[in-house]
Amino acid sequence: MCEMCKIVVKNIIDEDFVNFKAPAMFVAFPACTFKCGRENCQNRELAAAPDIHIAPEKIAARYAANPISEAVVLGGLDPLDSPDAALRLVHALRKVTNDPVVIYTGYDKENLGDVLELLSFYKNIIVKFGKFVPGQKPHFDPTLGVMLASDNQYAEIIRGKE
Repeated sequence: MCEMCKIVVKNIIDEDFVNFKAPAMFVAFPACTFKCGRENCQNRELAAAPDIHIAPEKIAARYAANPISEAVVLGGLDPLDSPDAALRLVHALRKVTNDPVVIYTGYDKENLGDVLELLSFYKNIIVKFGKFVPGQKPHFDPTLGVMLASDNQYAEIIRGKE
């Protein structure tokens, strides 16, 4: 496989039970502007982890071959700080499944116009918006089915055009 065809991730967990209401493959992305502050980041160790160069189609095939996971979560540092790679992975996943793809980002919805427009071409995309803010109370998000760390964080289904 050509190197230019690959994306960079930091980790892939085939079965994660923490970030979504159903078992999910978790793909950790490598970039972040540390909107929350580097000292507040629960994933800051990922920045120093070795890069994994992998074709999005290989991740999609790995997901499709797993009988346990029912969704894919893109997280890690911030997938939308690597928007081309995140979109390429979503596109590859849509070739093998219509299961939910959940994207954890620290950005607010208002800052993601172009990326959200591109994501809207796909069905069953969920985006968790909002950076971590210290001192806020955790709350349950019904869309994700999990607790989120700050009051300002919420998830929304991106209505697809597909």
